[in-house]
Amino acid sequence: MFAPPPPPAPGAAPSAGSNASGGLLLPPVGAPPGQSDIQPQLTQPPAAQEEDPRVILIPQVHEARTGRFSFGAGVNSNAGVVAQIVLDEQNFDITRWPRSWQEVIDGTAWRGAGQRFRIEAVPGSVLQRYMVRFAEPYLFDTPVSFATSAYLYSRRFEDWDEQRLGGTLTFGYQIRPDVSVSAGFRGESVKLFRARTPTPAQVAAVLGDTDLYTLELGLAYDTRDNAFLPTEGHLFQLGYVQGVGEFDYPRFTADLRKYFLLYQRPDQSGRHVLGVRGRVGITGKNTPVYEHFFAGGYNTIRGFDFRGASPVELGTTVGGDFLLIGSVEYLFPVTADDGLRMVLFVDFGTVEESVSIDPDYFRVAPGLGLRIAVPGMGAPIALDFAWAAAKAPTDDTRVFSFFVGFLR
Repeated sequence: MFAPPPPPAPGAAPSAGSNASGGLLLPPVGAPPGQSDIQPQLTQPPAAQEEDPRVILIPQVHEARTGRFSFGAGVNSNAGVVAQIVLDEQNFDITRWPRSWQEVIDGTAWRGAGQRFRIEAVPGSVLQRYMVRFAEPYLFDTPVSFATSAYLYSRRFEDWDEQRLGGTLTFGYQIRPDVSVSAGFRGESVKLFRARTPTPAQVAAVLGDTDLYTLELGLAYDTRDNAFLPTEGHLFQLGYVQGVGEFDYPRFTADLRKYFLLYQRPDQSGRHVLGVRGRVGITGKNTPVYEHFFAGGYNTIRGFDFRGASPVELGTTVGGDFLLIGSVEYLFPVTADDGLRMVLFVDFGTVEESVSIDPDYFRVAPGLGLRIAVPGMGAPIALDFAWAAAKAPTDDTRVFSFFVGFLR
């Protein structure tokens, strides 16, 4: 009998052919004699894995609301009381017809191409307008825009009633974000009736139904910070109209509005603004009377009735072939939150039967007014008082003019 070998001394390395516990290390089966396949293995703990700083995001996109149905009402000294009902879709697709009623119910039909479709109804006590409009901002994937509209318009004037049924085709091009050009065509069937008697010859010539066709060119340069209540920038517009067909005449208009910021608080509130406005228009002798220039009212010359600062013939306001009007305004806040502003202004100008300025018919009207900002309204309420310091003998004056409207 063989005795097992003695255990190694403390601290001594194990002898060859034995393991750390004193057991024999035997070569594996099949190993050559005198050779062992067993090699010392150094075991190390696995390296700690570095955390990946990247984060996987899975976006969930929901399309914003692009359509709206709104209604509103307003009243102003030019057009009386009006209501407004609007259906407006700004992501319209005229080619995406519904494949089921469910697409109509959930609102996916006729949507997705970035086109604009608008239906508008404006019934009123004096003025009524019904319109359908379609616009493609990038026609055939080009920077050229296209718009077309059809409308029915009726208006009860003091001297006659007028109704227009027509449509437009317009092409536009955005040269820069603030500069655009346009070209278009307008066709209308115009009906004049209930004219005042005695009736001037130029009004009698277009009583009943007439057709109006025009070719139109436009240029706009707009840097204003706000379309309703601007405090900086300018608007410059040029327009040319060529009547064709029954009425062959040229028409040219130029409009310039400039706004100077005089003072503001450090937080850009409390702005004091000086505004200057001027407009000139010339039209040909063959222009029908319903396309003449007229002045008077809150958007032309305050201090006068609507169309009340215009040429008169046989007691009927017939307008003129030449327009020159302007205004200087100083706007400043009354309350700390800019909810109430005051404006001091002077309106001036004239409308003449021919391209000339008669000093006896040149109108001047100084005045003051209030601008009241109401949440939810685009344009502020405008209340103006003006006095006709210079006027023509046949003019109709009005001290108070106003504009109030809202949309919901």
